[in-house]
Amino acid sequence: MVIADDDILLREGLASLLTSRGFDVVGQFGEPSDLIACVSAERPGLVIVDIRMPPTNTTEGLDAAQTIRQSAPETAILVLSAHVEVEQAMDLIGAGRGTGYLLKSRIIDVDEFVDTLDRIVKGGTVVDPALVHELVAARRVVDPLDVLSAREREVLALMAEGRSNAGIAKRLFVTEGTVEKHVRSILMKLDVPEATDDHRRVIAVLTYLDSL
Repeated sequence: MVIADDDILLREGLASLLTSRGFDVVGQFGEPSDLIACVSAERPGLVIVDIRMPPTNTTEGLDAAQTIRQSAPETAILVLSAHVEVEQAMDLIGAGRGTGYLLKSRIIDVDEFVDTLDRIVKGGTVVDPALVHELVAARRVVDPLDVLSAREREVLALMAEGRSNAGIAKRLFVTEGTVEKHVRSILMKLDVPEATDDHRRVIAVLTYLDSL
C-alpha cells in the first residue's frame, strides 16, 4: 500500500501501525504528484490519501485519487480526511469498486479500521456516515426509498456503511441467506439495472445516500 498525507506524524504513525498488522507499505508521501508517480511505478493494492494536500490544501488529494482511479482501476482507494467534500467524494465512490471515504476522527478502533481496509481491498465500498448526512441539504419531495420495507431500509443503510452480507447478518441477528433475499428485493424495487453484483450494490447505496 501507499500512504499520502501532508501530516508527517500521522503518515508515519499510520505506516508503522499498518506495517505491524502485516501490510506492506511501499511509499509515504506528502505531495500528490509523488503519490501518482509511485502508484504508476509500484501498482499497489491500496492507496490511503488525504483530501487536502499541497500546494493549495483544497482537493488535491481527491484529484489525485480520481487520476489513480482512471489510470490504475485495480488499485483500491481509501480517502481518509478530517473534512467532508461531498460532491467529489461521491464522484469517486461511484466510479468503481474498492473505494472508501472515512473521517480521521472516526478511526477509534484499530481492528475495525484494519477490517475496513480488508473490505476495500477485496472490492467493497465504505462510506462514512458523516458523508451521508452532508450529501444533500433537504429531502426530495418524492423519496425513492418509499418502495422499501423498514427492514430493507435497515439493510440498505448497513450496505451504505460498507458492510458485507455476512456483516449485515451479524448486525441484524439473521442468516446471511435472509440478507441476500433482502438485497435482491432492494435492487429489484429500486430498479437497479443488471450489472455485476458489486456495481449494483454501489448504485443502490448511492440512491440511498442521495435520498437523505
